[in-house]
Amino acid sequence: MKENINRRDFLKAVGFCATVFSIPGCTNAGTPGRTKVSAGKPNIIVIMCDDMGYSDIGCYGGEIRTPNLDRLAANGLRFTQFYNTARCCPTRASLLTGLYSHQAGIGHMTSDYGVPGYIGHLNKNCVTIAEALKPAGYCTFATGKWHVGAKDTNWWPLQRGFDRFYGVPEGGGFYFRPTAGRSVVLDNEAVHTRQSGPMPEGWHSTDAWTDYGIRFIEEAVQRKEPFFFYLAHNAPHWPLQALEQDIAKYKGKYMKGWDAMRAERHARMIKMGIVRKGWPITARDEKAQAWDQVEQDKKELMDTKMAIYAAQIDRVDQGIGRLVEKLKELGVFENTLILFLADNGGCAEGGIWGFDRTKGRIGTDDSFSSYGLSWANASNTPFRLYKHWVHEGGIATPLIAHWPAVIKKRGGLTSQPGHVIDIMATCCDIGAAAYPKAFKGKEIIALEGRSLLPIFEGRERPGHEAIYWEHEGNRAVRRGKWKLVSKYPGGWELYDMEADRTETKNAAAEHPEVVEELTALYRAWAKRSFVTPWDELQKKKQKKKPAGKGSR
Repeated sequence: MKENINRRDFLKAVGFCATVFSIPGCTNAGTPGRTKVSAGKPNIIVIMCDDMGYSDIGCYGGEIRTPNLDRLAANGLRFTQFYNTARCCPTRASLLTGLYSHQAGIGHMTSDYGVPGYIGHLNKNCVTIAEALKPAGYCTFATGKWHVGAKDTNWWPLQRGFDRFYGVPEGGGFYFRPTAGRSVVLDNEAVHTRQSGPMPEGWHSTDAWTDYGIRFIEEAVQRKEPFFFYLAHNAPHWPLQALEQDIAKYKGKYMKGWDAMRAERHARMIKMGIVRKGWPITARDEKAQAWDQVEQDKKELMDTKMAIYAAQIDRVDQGIGRLVEKLKELGVFENTLILFLADNGGCAEGGIWGFDRTKGRIGTDDSFSSYGLSWANASNTPFRLYKHWVHEGGIATPLIAHWPAVIKKRGGLTSQPGHVIDIMATCCDIGAAAYPKAFKGKEIIALEGRSLLPIFEGRERPGHEAIYWEHEGNRAVRRGKWKLVSKYPGGWELYDMEADRTETKNAAAEHPEVVEELTALYRAWAKRSFVTPWDELQKKKQKKKPAGKGSR
């Protein structure tokens, strides 16, 4: 794969333009009591979007306006083969712990199935990045969607190593005010619920997660402490809700339809070097209609849905702009590592048109809709399938790494494969923090991830022997160029990721020996990682009513 692109051509391709930033003034009290460390330790910010497709943002081929992310990419490094776990809770568990999600207790969602890999919250045999970095002198805070255990407050962020938290322990599902069963929490106290009365004027979750993060950064810098900030957006996860001024930027722009949009994105991705020309774009999902066969009123509805989805991502990007300007204002931008990624691919939930449980006008607080399979198919250009599945459309994520003090290959690409388990290892590496063998009297499972620092420095890193996935019976293992993958309850498929990353030519019949080798690797991994076969797990679910809410 082409590893670099002319920086001027890159900026032109993503339509980069200068942006004016504004910062709201914020103050808040902090939490003292950390080991004193050198001021030279880097700050770390991990920003994650929810249900965002591989090709949605500008610097990965999308038409959605993301000038601030594009700026980070133009002055940083983009990974073209980075992976999540195909679903929100498992990805969060793996990112936070450096383990496969089953090892951390969240093999599925937040329901307790009564077996070790599926207890529905982070177990005591793992540590979070915050728990690992805190002894190394880091101030740790998180905002946004937690979703790795909410029923018991002992599972909340402050009980897992974070000094400050502002967000939703239960998960996302709203933008203007909490939905039933969800609450906005500051540290350990619920400050907003559905029943607690009107929200503050102008409150919007995407803005609030960023603004509180800026407050926490100011606290850390004032105390001269390095910080770790985990910003977990619920955007652009359904429901489709966005601010009118953001929706207006995109209304009417999607009347060209998903077929044209997929083709245009694919062409830009090839030009940027994100994907290879030799990898054919996958066929439109067989369930989706050709755009020219869609009735006019339905076209208008689907244009509106995609416009709202785009507006949700646009709002995330605006917040990143404010965050970057604050880092510059505080004089810590150069030595801050910023990572941006998504928790899974575009979401097909709701069928070809998406669901509509809307009382008021779509996009407002009174609406509850999704954009559906047809647009998700475009979000995941040029790959197959979606969130839930472990074909590339479900697990491929953008990863932008920006760190001026270290990354010198500005605007570059790397095709070295990586996985969310690598983020913990990276944080420990650059923060000079020890990953513990034991914590609070409990033995800690050995770290699965490997540091990305060599890649940031422009070097080849020793890769994983193999990378693994399992979610709802969907399985995969990747070793080198070969990926073995299965869509539950189907059999194994084999793909050459160098020649055919879009998974269009199943090579299983031609290479039975590779299938056999990778199958053995998968079985050994599944056994040691507490994976329960999906059909067996469903039987356990019928016998034991799940304790948590796992539908998001």
